[in-house]
Amino acid sequence: MPFFLYFCAIITDNMNSKKINKVLIANRGEIAVRIIKTLRKLHIASVAVFADNDANALHRRIADEACPLGSGELKDTYLNVKKIIDAALDAGADAIHPGYGFLSESPELVEACEANNLIFIGPDAQSMRLMGNKIAARKMAVKHGIPVTFGMMGDQDEILQMADSLPYPVLIKAAAGGGGKGMHIVWEKSDLKQEMERASREALNYFGDGTVFIEQYIENPRHIEVQVLADQQGNVIHLHERECTIQRRYQKIIEESPSPTLTDEKREEICATAVKLCKAIHYLNAGTVEFLVDKDLNFYFLEMNTRIQVEHPVTEMRTGIDIVEEQIRIARGKEMGWTQEAIQPQGHAIELRIYAENPENKFLPTPGKVTAYHEPQMRGVRVDSSIDGTCTISEAYDPMIAKLTCHAKDRQTALETAQRALKDFIIQGLTTNKAYLWEVIKNEDFINNKIDTSFCSTHQEALLKALNDSRKNQSINDIVAAFLLFDFCKKQLEQHAENVWEEIGYWRYHMQLTVDVEGRKVPVSINSAEARKISGTIGESPFVVEFIQFEDKQLKIMLNGRTETVYCSVNDEQKTIVNFHGLNFTCFRTDQLNDTMDYSCKEMVNDKTKLVSPMPGKVVKINVKEGDTVSEGTIMMVVEAMKMENNIVASGNAKVKKILVAEGQMVDNKMQLIELE
Repeated sequence: MPFFLYFCAIITDNMNSKKINKVLIANRGEIAVRIIKTLRKLHIASVAVFADNDANALHRRIADEACPLGSGELKDTYLNVKKIIDAALDAGADAIHPGYGFLSESPELVEACEANNLIFIGPDAQSMRLMGNKIAARKMAVKHGIPVTFGMMGDQDEILQMADSLPYPVLIKAAAGGGGKGMHIVWEKSDLKQEMERASREALNYFGDGTVFIEQYIENPRHIEVQVLADQQGNVIHLHERECTIQRRYQKIIEESPSPTLTDEKREEICATAVKLCKAIHYLNAGTVEFLVDKDLNFYFLEMNTRIQVEHPVTEMRTGIDIVEEQIRIARGKEMGWTQEAIQPQGHAIELRIYAENPENKFLPTPGKVTAYHEPQMRGVRVDSSIDGTCTISEAYDPMIAKLTCHAKDRQTALETAQRALKDFIIQGLTTNKAYLWEVIKNEDFINNKIDTSFCSTHQEALLKALNDSRKNQSINDIVAAFLLFDFCKKQLEQHAENVWEEIGYWRYHMQLTVDVEGRKVPVSINSAEARKISGTIGESPFVVEFIQFEDKQLKIMLNGRTETVYCSVNDEQKTIVNFHGLNFTCFRTDQLNDTMDYSCKEMVNDKTKLVSPMPGKVVKINVKEGDTVSEGTIMMVVEAMKMENNIVASGNAKVKKILVAEGQMVDNKMQLIELE
């Protein structure tokens, strides 16, 4: 192009583009933090919004400005379009970025932005309505010759009337949502009505739309998606595919790119299909087209997410493209900065989602206090996190804490990097799935790509056994020695006192003691407690442990002649959590009582007559009344926590004697819900 024409093109592009000097992020958690980082790179001011229970959240603290949304349920805060628009206008923002979840796929927010001269950083309302609703999206896919599975639409009564003719198993899905919310598999006709009601209730609560539909359930499928970008000039490109097959509760926990499943031919075909669909609907901005892939590598359109995805860092690390930056560029009306030919992905990337949840208890969320937090610092590793230190993970929101993304020259090296990074990723104070993820990526079937979307359920027993074996293989004596040194001087260590050995006199009178490690009682005999060093025997084995350094919960010690790095913190029960070789162990001395605990009260445990909540949450449905007779398996009550419903089920034949809570009531995990007789 002649220089004059090139110069004119630049002038015209700048004249047609819209200015964005300040952006309000209509979200919270790690995605809000991630968006703020790109805004900072582009020298664009950021405005955070926060509910009252997020007043100390990381996204609020690092933003240039922050606007309160008040208190109440999600519909009163992060899902309140009027409050979001008012906050943007009050802050003088030019644009709104919705992130993912919440209002990210809300046409109402898009239209409200247009009505108030705000730029929405995402697709238009028409595309959102068309593709954000799974029913309409399926119809559009069929219209353009894109393969889909069997599906059935209509209201719940219409679907129930056709219950006899459905090809079980079937999948119930929320029409307006994603992320596994409102999704339930039904194996038999008898469960259809109950599961539809449950799915509709979850969808209404999370997406504001209770519409559900039925879809054929393909057994042993793989889940593969394609990242797309489209600008206002009509250019549509793909950033290649991501494999998202490893899931639990229909929600992804591991994503990687490139897919180890697809052949080069299928990879080209599935990416071209995604671009074809986007061109057909005149899509704009970033989006993701998702497919199910069967054992013969036939692929079927599943849905389109009209927003940025949780797993977008996988693509960013392979391509070097900042997808949020491209979103902003497109929203300004500029041509995107990349052509299809210019995109040359390198190496292999894998993302691990770290949740506050207990894999050994059906992945139930575990809200609570984080007592120590440390991110891995190594080449090829990226952490997107909602926290940066000690804090409380609320039961009011999704339990994802962070995402760990690792990039290397090939899949094997990326997995090795991920294993090391998980070991160095320290989260103490509550149960997470970090060690579980570690076992998944070490599993031979995963390494050899013998996977499908049921991997976690079919391998659960083996994964939990491997997790327990990993814990048993750690030297309990080493854990006890590290704990003793920390306990010896924890008050001074936590307060960074110059002399950490002021209480040595106390120890001279307590040379025989017992340490409890996860319920295992370990006898200890202290022979010598002197400056910087303790020695004695643990069980029948001699030990010497010497203090080197303590900083930000990290304790460096010399243990029996070798250097070790452990992390130590104290929880609300005044028990010490020791992270040894990547695993957390709770320790305490049996001769020390915790003055903050009520030792006269025993923890309530569910039995046949007294039922308590499995976690802090809200009672969303009560199915029985006093005097009702119930039998084994009867769902008497539903408690929601962290956007997950938990059924309170009768363990045998009984009569409801008393209901102790009401619908809408907040409960904790010690509160009795129902009394039976």
